[in-house]
Amino acid sequence: MEYNVVEINSSEKEVEIKLQYEEIKKDIDDEVRKQVKSIQVPGFRKGKVPLPMIKKMYGDALEYEASEKIANSFFWKVADEKQLKPIGQPSLTDLKFEPEKGLTFKVKYETIPTLNVTGYKNLSLDIPEYIVSDEEIEKEISYILDSNKTLADADVVEGKQYVIDSEIILTEKDGEAVSDSKPEKMQIDLSAPGIAQEIIDNSNGKKVGESFSFTFKDEHKHKLEDGTEEIHNQSYAYLVNILGIKKVVLPELNEELIKKVTNDKATTKDGLRDVIKNDIQNYYNQQVEEITRVKLVSEIIKNNDFNPPQTLVKNILDEYVKNDEEQAKKSKYPFNKEEAKTRLLKSAETEVKWYLIKNEIQKLENITITDDDLKELAEKNSEKTGIAVDKLINFYKSSNQAEKVLDNKLFEFLKSNNTINKVHPDKLKVNQEAVNG
Repeated sequence: MEYNVVEINSSEKEVEIKLQYEEIKKDIDDEVRKQVKSIQVPGFRKGKVPLPMIKKMYGDALEYEASEKIANSFFWKVADEKQLKPIGQPSLTDLKFEPEKGLTFKVKYETIPTLNVTGYKNLSLDIPEYIVSDEEIEKEISYILDSNKTLADADVVEGKQYVIDSEIILTEKDGEAVSDSKPEKMQIDLSAPGIAQEIIDNSNGKKVGESFSFTFKDEHKHKLEDGTEEIHNQSYAYLVNILGIKKVVLPELNEELIKKVTNDKATTKDGLRDVIKNDIQNYYNQQVEEITRVKLVSEIIKNNDFNPPQTLVKNILDEYVKNDEEQAKKSKYPFNKEEAKTRLLKSAETEVKWYLIKNEIQKLENITITDDDLKELAEKNSEKTGIAVDKLINFYKSSNQAEKVLDNKLFEFLKSNNTINKVHPDKLKVNQEAVNG
């Protein structure tokens, strides 16, 4: 037997195997006998037809058919003996069988690539630094007050802090109702963000039973069948009949409200501002951590790029598409499977690449998960959940929690061995625009 392995790329290989007829004669004969058992010839019982007669009837056809099965069998023998370590389903790409002479065939297969991972230390990354502003804090306080507002009956609209119960009618330019249009009852909150200034101006000074009008401009772009864009620009006129008026009454920002919205974490206005600032900053910190992780992964993959095994990519992609489809069903959105595959392919390839690269880094740097790591995590979570430490440890070992702890250790290692530059978001935006031209 002769064999030769050709590397197509880092993950894909093709092996050519040449076998002399003497090496496969017994296997060929055994396969032919198996086929003979299913052949029915008039005058003979099934499976009892003499082999010379079979060969006279079918020639070498049975041997040719047997050769494909033998090729498959020998490939797996070679794969085991030579440690080829194929993954997924190998494919027979070429088969040449010459009766009484021999068999030559090629099989294409994938393997987990051998990676020489470098370029994961001494990187310099620019990461946005988000700092909570006073404006954000005041905006959150306004939201708290608005969320706890009450409504009181009023006779006339005198500003923005009003809610109007109304009947809205689509009208022609002359103010007459559009034929076949039906009045629609609606509540208009003049204090809501984004409310048209024209509605605020035209409703002011109006009382219950009175009316006012406003126009709505619909401006948008949409694509035509030939792929070009058309600008849609149309105005609609409406008449609003006022059925009721309520004044928005904002609550006093007192100790009772502050304790309620902070779960007793604060009792004063300054304390409330501190709680809000900490909450927003914690959210920003989580975002920055995720951005840092994504940038590190992206840069390290770029420094060690390779063709990922498509068998693994397909497995991840199928899972992505399945999750996307389930989410679309829940949200009642239309779902296109082929579009989803195209859209999610790069993410699936990135996940496979990073999985293989990070495993190599963990080996190179001896980053492992220890019982002490799990115990430390269990002790922290035991205080929060009330679950016994030993039970949490057992749960971590039987779930993927240990893998998450290992990922976090790797991430901390990468952060400590690379330079993370905190940059104002506006500067990052300017730099990115310059790169994009």
